[in-house]
Amino acid sequence: MSSGIDNIGLRYVFAGSSCMTAAFVTNPVDVTKIRMQLDGELADQRGQVRTAYQNRYYKGIIRGALRIAKDEGILALYKGLTPSLIRESVYSTIRIGSYEPIKVLFGATNPSNTPLYKKICAGGTSGAIGSSIATPTDLIRVRLQAQGRPGAETKYSGFISAFTHILKNEGIRGLYRGMSPTVQRAIVVTATQTAGYDHTKHTILNAGLMKEGGALHITASMIAGFMVAVTSSPVDVIKTRIMNQKIDGICKDQIMYKHTLDCLWKILRSEGIFGLYKGFIPNWLRLGPHTIISFYLFEQFRSMAGIKPI
Repeated sequence: MSSGIDNIGLRYVFAGSSCMTAAFVTNPVDVTKIRMQLDGELADQRGQVRTAYQNRYYKGIIRGALRIAKDEGILALYKGLTPSLIRESVYSTIRIGSYEPIKVLFGATNPSNTPLYKKICAGGTSGAIGSSIATPTDLIRVRLQAQGRPGAETKYSGFISAFTHILKNEGIRGLYRGMSPTVQRAIVVTATQTAGYDHTKHTILNAGLMKEGGALHITASMIAGFMVAVTSSPVDVIKTRIMNQKIDGICKDQIMYKHTLDCLWKILRSEGIFGLYKGFIPNWLRLGPHTIISFYLFEQFRSMAGIKPI
């Protein structure tokens, strides 16, 4: 059995490793999701929802992925992989690794009977901390994954190219563009994902429906994955739009999205409520497997190291 100090360090290592593995597996879905979220951006779709839907360039997750592979080659589905892995090594190491210590700070001493609100608060707090630090890697990931769609400029050849170009042309602040919706999304995602997994798992255990083990971990993470896709999709679309918008050479008063609420209003006005759920299926197909892989591996790593399960 590992010591208390070892447990803390290993928990962070296992959190980052499991989420990096999940990010690698789901990167093609993430690229497709980004393209679908930007498809028909702010086109005047009031009263034309059916037409706009039929005229999409990326028509769903399967055809969208095939379109990307056909237009840009199969490797295009792994655009943004480097910043994605770097992001997970920082963001998810902190948000998943810190969840339980923060939960204890909120007064959670009995994992089997911790109130849901304490879990939600702990998840939201750890997500906010992790995302505020990792925002530059998230921004670079979005920019790289967005390249290649019709009408989009190809500015960056890779992670270093994107980092230096943004730093040179937009400054340090440019690397933190979209930080507000990024942190907001992280709060929603982590509060839903970690609390959803934790609470679902212990509800099942307390009811005597399943025993601790891989089957329970997969079941709880499947439910948490769907929950997080539903709650996070609108803010994920807003984050993608703000991070990807053109800034170079644009006057301040001509910037497309000034802040989160401005982006929200413009999407609702031009694209309707469905605009906030663009890319929902790939978002779910990414977050579902990502959640399952992350928590399953996290629990398995803990078990091998003699650390108690979540």
